[in-house]
Amino acid sequence: MRIPLKKSKKNTLPIIGWREWVGMPDLGLAAVHAKIDTGATTSALHGEVLEVYSRDGIELVRFSIMLGTRSKQAKLEAEAELMEYRRVKSSSGHYTQRPVVLTHVSLGGLVWPIELTLANRETMGMPMLLGRQSLKHRFLVDPGRSYLLSKKRSRKPRTKTPPN
Repeated sequence: MRIPLKKSKKNTLPIIGWREWVGMPDLGLAAVHAKIDTGATTSALHGEVLEVYSRDGIELVRFSIMLGTRSKQAKLEAEAELMEYRRVKSSSGHYTQRPVVLTHVSLGGLVWPIELTLANRETMGMPMLLGRQSLKHRFLVDPGRSYLLSKKRSRKPRTKTPPN
């Protein structure tokens, strides 16, 4: 017996696919290939900490961001305020201490703040994972579709051109 799905007239959340292109304006990134993962609590970006330092009493982290495919990898540097180090369980079941930064992400015309961990995602298919804390109360996820709020692009990373 088939049970019909209830359709709510109140549901006005946009629907996204299991993968989307997202922007990260604070980091100067116009398009990052992201896997939408409701099983992950926090979002993660493939990045490597270069330096942790203080400026005006604020702890900052300078890190490199690795984007693109293994054969065409682009490495960019960014800086953000270090919120904390957090113990995170990886998809392989191992715990690591990861730096957490607060940044903004954009998708489908929306821009909102997210907590982002910096992790080695070298063996993963996409440089970014957008976790459920970043998604809740903003989107519904259709796991059978892709690029519902972003256009499919080549995997070449795009950065914003700095203003003159």
